[in-house]
Amino acid sequence: MRFVRFNEDRLGLLTDDDGVVDLTDRLSIDAEDPLVEYINGDYDASEYADADPDYDRSEVELGSPVERPGKVIAAPLNYENHIEEALADRDITTEEWFSIEDKGYFLKAPSSVVGPDHGVELPFSDRRVDHEIELAFVMGEDVKDVDAEDAWDHIFGYTILLDISVRGDQDRSNRKSYDTFTVIGPAVVTADEIEDPQDLQMELELNGDRKQYENTGDMVYTCADIVEYASLGATIEAGDVITTGTPEGVSELSDGDTIDAEIEDVGRMLVDVTERDMRFEDVHVTKGGQE
Repeated sequence: MRFVRFNEDRLGLLTDDDGVVDLTDRLSIDAEDPLVEYINGDYDASEYADADPDYDRSEVELGSPVERPGKVIAAPLNYENHIEEALADRDITTEEWFSIEDKGYFLKAPSSVVGPDHGVELPFSDRRVDHEIELAFVMGEDVKDVDAEDAWDHIFGYTILLDISVRGDQDRSNRKSYDTFTVIGPAVVTADEIEDPQDLQMELELNGDRKQYENTGDMVYTCADIVEYASLGATIEAGDVITTGTPEGVSELSDGDTIDAEIEDVGRMLVDVTERDMRFEDVHVTKGGQE
């Protein structure tokens, strides 16, 4: 099943012909974050998997499947070819190569999460901002200190995530947490529908030009490895989103761009890019109320 959140607080199933089956009233779900309510509750949408759509995809606005995850956990530098790319381009990373075992994961602000129909808003006109396509997943249960071999059983489903990133010297969580910098969608595909999450082809086109093309089998650390590490001493909760890193081919975004992101068996989303009329060099931080 492919779960979507649409028209703000409606829960639906996305059909193969891009229809939307509205589950909200059928399952009596009344929650601001209906997918998290579904995950945590005693619901079963399977009987509606073959129902006739209530809407066409074009008639609704798709938000992030999880509106406001408690945590967005991200793995750094998790593809060998992107590691080489990052080391060769000091705009991407100013440090030597490091792994999740060296410095751990990083967190993205939940307020940065939007759906594909919202689009990306570039905060500054004078800073480089890049796209990064990633396989992400939503946790289906609370876990802590879980082994990788058991972690697979606790994943609810998989989705596409765009990790939008300002380049520079600021802390990674700062540069990746601006509003609209975590685009998730279009759906969460339940784990039983994905035969092997470590063998999915990813592709990102920018204005029709292919920029990123990679198989998830090339990850340094698997989805389960990341869950194991992230759950060491910290509770990973149902509804948390974990994202797994990007391959090579990141490039700069500009006002008016369109991102076409696709992951095999997971879905495809088109995301528009706009730009605010603000320059980073004109931003001044004050101390004690005075410049």
